[in-house]
Amino acid sequence: QVQLVESGGGSVQAGGSLRLSCAASGNTGSDYCMGWFRQAPGKEREGVAAVDSLGSTSYADSVKGRFTISKDNAKKTLYLQMNSLKPEDTAMYYCAAAVLCWRLRAPLGRAEYHSWGQGTQVTVSS
Repeated sequence: QVQLVESGGGSVQAGGSLRLSCAASGNTGSDYCMGWFRQAPGKEREGVAAVDSLGSTSYADSVKGRFTISKDNAKKTLYLQMNSLKPEDTAMYYCAAAVLCWRLRAPLGRAEYHSWGQGTQVTVSS
């Protein structure tokens, strides 16, 4: 199993930046995919960004051009660089991992991910 712990959340003014981290431990194997999801109160959890084992990335239209996902395989850590933050980015952000994964069929969907972190809160004020 894979354990995931997010960090880096906080409060920031609109237009500011945050960098989220997700540290993975356990049996990740050599081929795994990871993603970032977010959930605001009363709303469905939505995919934000994802990266597969080969480094191919996917982004939700709402964050494309502002967010960048990256993965450090040596450190087993996933990152989400968030720039030009907007109030609508306010949510609990979760990282997720899919072991035995080369490419994702639906990178921003929840079905393919095996492990989930507990989340880190991001609040963007206007």
